Amino acid sequence: MINLPPAVIVHSLADAKAALAPGRALTLLSSPGAGQFAGCLWWCELLAAAGFAGPALLDCGPAPGRALEALHLGLGGVVLHAPAPAFSLVAQLAAAQGALALPLAPPALDLRLNGAIRRLESWLDG
Repeated sequence: MINLPPAVIVHSLADAKAALAPGRALTLLSSPGAGQFAGCLWWCELLAAAGFAGPALLDCGPAPGRALEALHLGLGGVVLHAPAPAFSLVAQLAAAQGALALPLAPPALDLRLNGAIRRLESWLDG
């Protein structure tokens, strides 16, 4: 079992900065399927602009090509909703480079939800 800090879904740089503001350990998670519609470079740039080097997962939906692209760019984690053998291949490649591939996104607080910022600190505290 993989033990990640609490996950927070971010949709923008402003969301990422808000998630990081409490200064607690966390996992940044893209919105579902963001690897398909926003792209891998968007996620790389968002993480860099936020100054975040912790665990981060780009949700690639059912697109193994996007997951492979993300790993090629050096991203540390992807979520891929794809059946075997596609998921198995991506997971093997991720493990070989010290990255993470998950078949499902972890439970997460979505910062787009009403009141999410107000609940952020308690979510991160577990």
